[in-house]
Amino acid sequence: MSEKRGFDEVAREALITLLENFWILREHDPEAYQIIRDRENALKDYVLDKLGYHLIVHRHFAKLEKIPAVPEAWMGIEHFQHPRDYALLCCVLAYLESITGYEQFLLSDLCSEVQALYPGELALDWRNYEHRKSLVRVLQFVTELKMLTVVDGELGTFGKNESSEVLYEVSVVSRYFMRSYPKDFFQFNSKEDILAAETFEGEDELLGARRRYRIYRQLLLSPSMYRSNSEDADFLYLRNYRARLQEDLERHTGLQLELYRNTALLIAPEPKSALTLFPNQKGISDIALQFGSALRQQLNEGHCKADSLGRVALTPLQFEQTVRHCKELYSYGWSKEFREGLIKHTADELLAFLMDWTFAQRSDEGDSIYFQPALGRLTGDYPQDYKNKQQTQADRDDGDWIREDNN
Repeated sequence: MSEKRGFDEVAREALITLLENFWILREHDPEAYQIIRDRENALKDYVLDKLGYHLIVHRHFAKLEKIPAVPEAWMGIEHFQHPRDYALLCCVLAYLESITGYEQFLLSDLCSEVQALYPGELALDWRNYEHRKSLVRVLQFVTELKMLTVVDGELGTFGKNESSEVLYEVSVVSRYFMRSYPKDFFQFNSKEDILAAETFEGEDELLGARRRYRIYRQLLLSPSMYRSNSEDADFLYLRNYRARLQEDLERHTGLQLELYRNTALLIAPEPKSALTLFPNQKGISDIALQFGSALRQQLNEGHCKADSLGRVALTPLQFEQTVRHCKELYSYGWSKEFREGLIKHTADELLAFLMDWTFAQRSDEGDSIYFQPALGRLTGDYPQDYKNKQQTQADRDDGDWIREDNN
């Protein structure tokens, strides 16, 4: 049984680990698991009080049951590409329910069972390349989560040939992937019903608890929280309890709350390897910062304006032109993919990246792109010594071309 401890620096790091990972497996990360186990009581009390979450500490794993305040597109499984992938995941999980821990099975057996379980009018056909690739993505996902272990064979060959065989072993944690629900899953009619199916300790604090949970979840799970209208009650709560929230979040997560007229977000004062942070090491994040600078300049010069919610709307053509302007200014520091690639490719990659980070969204009609106020918080440029170095290299390259032409 865990010893009763307060919420200290170690508990803070444990909370970040739980927020950033689907689960912590004792077999694969015993040190992190033991820290969570040692601080179990303090962690359970905090996440239940502030987020309405339940922390499960099992003898094989620790898992924080994370439920979003608002489901967003980026919360999907990153490598899944088609709704069929999610349907297949459910079928695979149903199949694994019938297998005891550490039992082995063949891929061909799973394929037969999944075909029988698969819903919908169109049946699965493993001769279809796209169907096989969907199953490959699903099995790669459950293997990465350590629910399955490859004993023999290679899954990649199944993508090329439906008769390929792989031997798997089931982990005991596979049964704990799905979270428990307060009633039978078939009694829910929509995702809103699922999100609303949470219990509260007392009716008197129902509204206050719901709002607190929603705000903490949005701040801790999403890159930014935006004001939805002039009467947004959640933003009023943020303003009224700003000092208390700042103190609480910094003490328990090490993150700092920034609150503006239309945006609230948490920032890390120092880079932390355990956190998913913006900007990251991808080249597209550099371009995102440069785009933020260009958009701010356009706003200051009156070429565009922000609406009442702080959003700046551009047409797809205006967005592409702004990306072209960034390329003219900064491409000397871009990776080869973006430096030599088509503007449309860079614009598409940038927009997908900004949407994943909730910095942009398309209008319902698709004729406008709204850039959220959090993007105005971010700007970037290259250091002067880097610019000088790149310009010197460019001059040398020009000289080489001149000498070649003269010869």
